[in-house]
Amino acid sequence: MTPDYSSQLRAAVAAARTAGEFLRARFADVKQVNAEMPHDLKLQLDRDTQQLIARCLLAEYPDYAILGEEGETGSMSAEALWIVDPIDGTVNYFYGIPIFCVSIALQVKDRVVLGCVYDPMQDECFTAVVGGAALLNGRAIRVSARQRMAEAVVFVGHGSHDGSGAEGVRRFAHISSQVRKVRILGSAALTLCYIATGRFDAYIENRINLWDFAAARVILECAGGKLEFTPEVAHARQGSVIAWNGQLPIHAALEMPTPQA
Repeated sequence: MTPDYSSQLRAAVAAARTAGEFLRARFADVKQVNAEMPHDLKLQLDRDTQQLIARCLLAEYPDYAILGEEGETGSMSAEALWIVDPIDGTVNYFYGIPIFCVSIALQVKDRVVLGCVYDPMQDECFTAVVGGAALLNGRAIRVSARQRMAEAVVFVGHGSHDGSGAEGVRRFAHISSQVRKVRILGSAALTLCYIATGRFDAYIENRINLWDFAAARVILECAGGKLEFTPEVAHARQGSVIAWNGQLPIHAALEMPTPQA
C-alpha cells in the first residue's frame, strides 16, 4: 500500500507560501549581505526565511529533521527529512530580478517522496507526490513532446561558476548551436519546473546542490520528465545534473567534438 503524504504536502505548501509572502513583502527592501563569493552571495534573508520555514514545518512534524542551504535542524539520521532551499535564485532576488522561488522536499528513508516549489512573484505553486500527477496551482502539467533539439529551449550551465571553466563554455557553445533558444533563469528549481510544464525542454548543470533540485525533481519526474544526478563523490549532496523531457536525444547532443590540434 502506497503511503499517504497528502498532509505532509499540505504542510509543505503552507510553509512555502508563508515564506514566499515573507520574501515578496521584502523584495524592494535593501538587503543585508552576509557573505559574497565570486559568483554567488548569501543574504540574511536566506537565513531568516529558512528559520521561518523550519518553524512552520516543525510545528506540524516536530520529529522530522531539516536539511537546508542555511544549515541543519535535528538529527540527519531521522526517518523523515525536509530538504529546503529558502531562496533558490538569491542573486536574482538581491538584484531585484523577480525570478526566484521557495523549494521544499520531503525525504523518507532515503527516498524523496514529495516536492513543492513556490514562485511568489507569479503566484505559481508546483507540487507533486511520488506516484501521482505533477500540478501547477492544482492543475495537472506535463512535459513537452518535443523530440528534435532544433525545437528545444534549454538551460546550459557554463563557465567558472559551475566548476567547468573553459570546458563549460565550449559545451555551452556546442549545445547553443543545436537548439532553438538557450535560457538561463538563475533558479535551478524553477528551471526544472518549467521543463515539467513544457516551457523548457532540458537543463544541463555541472555543479548543483541537493536542495536546489530535490523538490523539483519529483515534480519533473511526475510530469513525465527525466533527471540524472551524478554526485561528485559517492553519497555527495553536490554534483552534476542532466534533466530533460524524456524525448530529446540529449546525450547525443552533449557529445563534444574532439578539439582540432
